Amino acid sequence: MVAGGFEFDGREIGALDEATIATAVDEAKEMGLTQIAVSCMFSQLNAAHEQRAAELIADIDPKLEVSLSSELGRVGLLERENAAIMNASLRPLAKQITAAFNKALTDLNITAPFFISQNDGTLMSADHMQKYPVLTFAAGPTNSLRGAAWLTGASDAIVVDIGGTTSDIGVLVSNFPRQSSVHVDVGGVRTNFRMPDVLSIGLGGGSVVRKQDDRITVGPDSVGYKLHTEGLIFGGQTLTTSDIAVASGHAEFGDRARVAELSKDLVAGAQAAILAMLEEAIDRMKTASGDVPMILVGGGSVLVDEKPRGVSEMLRPEHAGVANAIGAAIGQVSGEVDRIYAITDDESRKNALSDAENQAVEQAVAAGADRSSIETVNIEAVPLQYLPGGATRVVCRVVGDLAMGE
Repeated sequence: MVAGGFEFDGREIGALDEATIATAVDEAKEMGLTQIAVSCMFSQLNAAHEQRAAELIADIDPKLEVSLSSELGRVGLLERENAAIMNASLRPLAKQITAAFNKALTDLNITAPFFISQNDGTLMSADHMQKYPVLTFAAGPTNSLRGAAWLTGASDAIVVDIGGTTSDIGVLVSNFPRQSSVHVDVGGVRTNFRMPDVLSIGLGGGSVVRKQDDRITVGPDSVGYKLHTEGLIFGGQTLTTSDIAVASGHAEFGDRARVAELSKDLVAGAQAAILAMLEEAIDRMKTASGDVPMILVGGGSVLVDEKPRGVSEMLRPEHAGVANAIGAAIGQVSGEVDRIYAITDDESRKNALSDAENQAVEQAVAAGADRSSIETVNIEAVPLQYLPGGATRVVCRVVGDLAMGE
């Protein structure tokens, strides 16, 4: 704990205790630490103390790597601090991953640059990923959502991505995944960095089907990657959802003769259970009572043949099984700012929105975007009623195309 920080209106709580920071850094070096996380009160409003702390750390030892909470988390002191700590913990691993990818490309004589998927459906450069590895969390489901939008042309829809063990349900809003508006638990740790609003349920191509008395259950346990040896259609002894799909005639793979003796009631009951699981999940993700379009993607999409309730139109595009890869391939680069501003009149509001937009643009450029292609996809200002002085939370997000070298 170091003296410093700011009030909600940007006033300094106290001068930054630079001597204590130097002492703490020296102690960290003696312990063999290489990563330092810095978190400051209301750094989303004023990041000056965090930035100064980073400068002091660099002066003491340039080899020490620093993660600033103001560059990662959103509003919320403890959650933002956790995000910075988690990011610092992951940085060494991010370096290993980047080195491994570079080696693989070199071994294959590929000279093209590579980019990493972020969890908002966009991309970032390898260098950017090494600085902010937490932004890759849950990138897989978001790629599927972006791929689903590209394959169907739909900009607003529910997307159901069914894999081997789970189904991920997300929402497309203007071609991009809807972001979570609440805190996110990662491994039991409460954080608040941006994450897609995705619901995962235990339904996949390897989910185990059981009949207990008059009730048929599906999952949440799964044979997973062992489907090709444990599923009935492949000569195994475990009844799975893939066996049900083949027995019902919805799918053609494996040996259908091995499930020919399954009772019609069992097959129909399992299909009804699968549909009920999806209907409940879709209902949990909807924000309005009306029916919405649904896009079905993923290798396990063959499990569903009937349109669930609450869905106006069920779209199953060609190449739905590789929507994830398509989403990664079409990725753009984004920048996002989530800050608190003191807005008291129209002029201060205009300045706050402009400042947030400029910061978001600079973030996108740092992540690898072509400045000339950047456009704002979302900007909102929400007054914080529990704070005086016109405190307003401003969230701005921009996207742009990759800046490719000559």
